[in-house]
Formats: sequence, structure tokens, C-alpha cells
Amino acid sequence: RKSCGSMLGLGGQRLPCAWVLLLLPFLPLLLPAAPAPHRAAYKPVIVVHGLFDSSYSFRHLLEYINETHPGTVVTVLDLFDGRESLRPLWEQVQGFREAVVPIMAKAPEGVHLICYSQGGLVCRALLSVMDDHNVDSFISLSSPQMGQYGDTDYLKWLFPTSMRSNLYRICYSPWGQEFSICNYWHDPHHDDLYLNASSFLALINGERDHPNATAWRKNFLRVGRLVLIGGPDDGVITPWQSSFFGFYDANETVLEMEEQLVYLRDSFGLKTLLARGAIVRCPMAGISHTTWHSNRTLYDTCIEPWLS
Repeated sequence: RKSCGSMLGLGGQRLPCAWVLLLLPFLPLLLPAAPAPHRAAYKPVIVVHGLFDSSYSFRHLLEYINETHPGTVVTVLDLFDGRESLRPLWEQVQGFREAVVPIMAKAPEGVHLICYSQGGLVCRALLSVMDDHNVDSFISLSSPQMGQYGDTDYLKWLFPTSMRSNLYRICYSPWGQEFSICNYWHDPHHDDLYLNASSFLALINGERDHPNATAWRKNFLRVGRLVLIGGPDDGVITPWQSSFFGFYDANETVLEMEEQLVYLRDSFGLKTLLARGAIVRCPMAGISHTTWHSNRTLYDTCIEPWLS
């Protein structure tokens, strides 16, 4: 009788072909299972909100990450919400630092930061002051990285009697520096006052000498990648190119990042990062300031590719 035992890999056992046909449907149970392909887990994502925001603003972003990168641990930090976001930025940096340290400690492979608007400045300061951070991608989402010089509803609510042109009188006073928005108010017509009075932006930009400048630069350069996102229809960040480290000169002509003194002097590491190929610029038109974190096209184009 013809035997088909060898077809089933049953060694010396010899079975009639009819039995083989009966056993075929059960082959998957008889044969050893193939090992499941190994996929490295996605790095944890930490989200930092902006002025007058809260964690609720990021519910859409959370959905997008869960859909495209299932299993990712995402933490939207619920600190300095609403009016508390007006607290001085160094105070906020300390609070956020205490929150991110344990998250980073549990992620030896590194973490990703997504930081929106004012939160992008908080995150840049975090990268500067933390000498052991392990941030892979720092995604700066419509953040005034070179400062703000524009009238907005926020400003009119906060300082109803002041115009953009004379707000420096408030912001560059010790009292004004107690408001977060004054910590990055950057009046191009009063550069000397900005450099002397800015207790935050001028320091993290390395525009003013301070004893920690070298250490902060070294810390900032630990970042794996800097992703800059912004666009011409933002309506709040002024000039909008501030999201890409561009800013006004004294004539209110926008100079791009590569023309800024902080870049040319490499005062906190921008030039080094660009030479390393670690800066990604993702400009996108048609998005207003409050919808950056809920726009799916923006997420797919500018954020998702960097969440490894």
C-alpha cells in the first residue's frame, strides 16, 4: 500500500494516503507554530499644552496616536491648566520637570515630546536644564520659539490698555516678567531692554551670558531630532516664522533661522543640530492656531513619521 506519512513529517510512521487527506484540515494544529514577528514597542509620548489649555484639548491627537501606533503610552501632562498657564515659565519648567523624570526613567529607549504653543518653550527649557534627558524627537507644534511680537486676543484680555508697540514697558519690568507671556515677549525695537530684562527667552537662547550656558547647550544637543511645525495662517504666533526660529529685525523684516544671531553663533546648538541633519521643518498652510493638534492631515504629515 502506498504510504504518505512523510508528507506529515511523522518520521517512521507510515499512514495510508486516505488518512492524510482526512488529517489535512488539522495540519496547523499538528505542526509547530511559526514564531510571531517581533516588533519593538513604540516609545512613550509626552504632551505639553499651551497657554490657557488643558489636557482635554488633545483628545483628537490622542485618538490619532492610538490608531496609528497602538499600544503607545501617551501622557498628556495635566499641569498649569487654564489661567495657571500664566505662571512664570521657570516655575512651569520645574513642575513639568518633576512630572517627566519618572516617565523618562521607565523608558530606557527614550521618549518623544509633543509640545504645543507656549508649551514648546517650556519643553525647550526642559531639554536645556535636564542633563540626563532621553528625548528622541522634540516636536514643537506652532510654538513661538524666537518669541512673540503681535497683538492677539490673549494679549488684549491680559493687558487691555496696551498696544503691541508699548507692551515692552510692562513686559520688561520685574512685575511683567511674572507673566508667562512676557517671558517670551520679544520687541525688535527694544532689543537692549529685551536682553537685559528677559528672564527666560534670552537665557534659553543663550543671548545673555549666564553660568549655565555651556551645560544647557550640551544638554539641548542630547535631543535626537527637532521637528518644527507652523504655518502662515496660524493667526496667533507673530511672526509665524517664529515657529521655525525666524524673527523680525528692527525694520520688522523677517529673518529666517539661518540669519539669526543665535544660529550664527550656535549659542544653544541650532547650527550643530542642522549640520547633524537633526532639524525637520514642516510648514503647513490653512491651519489656525487652535486646530494644530486636531488636524489629521497635519498629524499624518508632520507628527506620525517621527513617533518611532
